[in-house]
Amino acid sequence: MINNYDRIAKYYDFLSRLVFGKSQVKAQINQLKYITPNSRLLIVGGGTGWILEEIAKRHQSSLKITYVEISSKMIALSKARNCGDNDVVFVHSGVEEFSADGYFDVIMTPFLFDNFSAERCSKVFRKLNSAIKDNGLWLMVDFVTHSTNGKWWHKFFLKAMYTFFSLISNVEAKKLVDINPYFENHKYEIIEQRFFYGHFITAMVYKK
Repeated sequence: MINNYDRIAKYYDFLSRLVFGKSQVKAQINQLKYITPNSRLLIVGGGTGWILEEIAKRHQSSLKITYVEISSKMIALSKARNCGDNDVVFVHSGVEEFSADGYFDVIMTPFLFDNFSAERCSKVFRKLNSAIKDNGLWLMVDFVTHSTNGKWWHKFFLKAMYTFFSLISNVEAKKLVDINPYFENHKYEIIEQRFFYGHFITAMVYKK
């Protein structure tokens, strides 16, 4: 199965922090202030589920969370998290096969699109765009590089990462797809943009 992290689920957070320190964590935590009480929240590709505990620290109850993850082992780790009294539904599925039941106030896609080919990125974006309410927020965190002014080590890191994860997790992507044009073409408004880890990680808050 492509883009599946079962083989390293147990070690994923350790490896992430070993390489990136707390940058990936900080990028996601910084966005949690945009989640308001009584929101309907969709998280796609949340990994081990540590973000659920961070959300519960800020919202002990009132949230309705749908948590979509393709890795069964990641789902198992996520179910063991303290989610407070929030209503959390875990969906073991690739995002391509996921069918949303209604619309969401907030969508979170942490390090999701870097797994996909350009064709799959487009398909996934269209699906998620159709699941978010008008004026809803899309919290997107991912790697970023630029063909003209990107730092040389960004490209080196990406190549090394794609080589590793293609072997371990059958990640299909061979290069990073710039998804910002998708948001621009659908007239999303940028509410916030922050960078982490030497501008290698971007945290974007978009409003539909």
